[in-house]
Amino acid sequence: MLQKSFLVRVFLFVSLILGCLWLVSFGQRASAVDVAGVRFGQNGETTRFVVELSGDTKPSIFMLADPYRIVIDLPDVAWKGGESIKSQGLVEGYRHGLFTDGVYRIVLDLKQPAVVSNAFTLPPTNQKNRRYVVDIKPSSRSDFMAAVASSKSQRSQYAAAVQSTPAVSNTRRRDGKHVIVLDPGHGGIDPGNLGGIGVYEKVITLKLARAIRDELNRTGRYEVHLTRDRDIFHKVRERFQIARRYNADLFISIHADSIKNPRIRGGSVYNLSERASDKEAARLAARENKSDLIAGVNLDVVEDEVSGILIELAQRETMNYSAQFAEILVQEMRRDVPMLDRAHRYANLGVLKAPDVPSVLMEAGYLTNRANAKFLNSKRGQKLIAESARRAIDKYFSTVVIQSR
Repeated sequence: MLQKSFLVRVFLFVSLILGCLWLVSFGQRASAVDVAGVRFGQNGETTRFVVELSGDTKPSIFMLADPYRIVIDLPDVAWKGGESIKSQGLVEGYRHGLFTDGVYRIVLDLKQPAVVSNAFTLPPTNQKNRRYVVDIKPSSRSDFMAAVASSKSQRSQYAAAVQSTPAVSNTRRRDGKHVIVLDPGHGGIDPGNLGGIGVYEKVITLKLARAIRDELNRTGRYEVHLTRDRDIFHKVRERFQIARRYNADLFISIHADSIKNPRIRGGSVYNLSERASDKEAARLAARENKSDLIAGVNLDVVEDEVSGILIELAQRETMNYSAQFAEILVQEMRRDVPMLDRAHRYANLGVLKAPDVPSVLMEAGYLTNRANAKFLNSKRGQKLIAESARRAIDKYFSTVVIQSR
């Protein structure tokens, strides 16, 4: 009888805890605001952009130059919109995504200098959701730059949140495990390439990173971290800063390329260099380094903790390790993964600029080649790439690193 009474009390206690957790979860979900959709309109010279919202939020709007952009930040908002709407008028195109925790961002790319003439919220009616309305009119460059300056206070609101990263102890592990940080390229408002099968690069890179993480974890020899494990944006330099805070022994940034020629396929591995190994490497670096610009980051104030450090001096040993790992990775990938003939390349890639963490950027293949894209998006392709990466990492630590001690 006493045992039964005890079990009843335990059951009631557990039920109470679960009920509280459900209420908290429900409360959090109920307070979230959904974006039901967006639309464009044109009235004379004025372009109207409308965001349909299921509830109340306090938008923040600011301008960025070169290229001309209008950035709209929506706190505590989730995207529930349907198909993409074609832009109109002064807006060349737009993109959206989770910029950082608690902030959903929409970026409008402008065809020419233009300013926000009016921004307001219309209350909900029986037939319509609450609507956030932005009216845009043409302007001179000088007027646009003045609007950029006057809107600075709006973009500083989320500066701290954007720069936040996991708090990690600054000490090495004592269990003998090597620390690997995998960086799924792009994410959130920066979707990356969209290839022949209609799947964004940010989706495929996250699948590949998870596959490599799981493959490494099965060995029990590594401590593996991802710079992101969901669809969220990180600035270029924030990515290698995360690796440094984890005291990573190796950093692998994972991407998937695109090119005008749809017949080209195959992976490649890049190391950091002030000079590109070829025109294709220079092209790739120029595109990958634009990630922050695409996401609407104010590049005027982007911090670079390695600025002023001469690559050829401060990073000589790190770059040597990086090059050796890249060679091993290319060799292992060739066994099972389509690769370019000249797969080991060099470029000035911002994401590889950690001065003390051997780093490579893996271009797993070309999304503009349908067969290559299907391979990268398949379980089989991801498994083969993960196994190749695991073999390369094993070989790197068992040969290169040991021999240098």
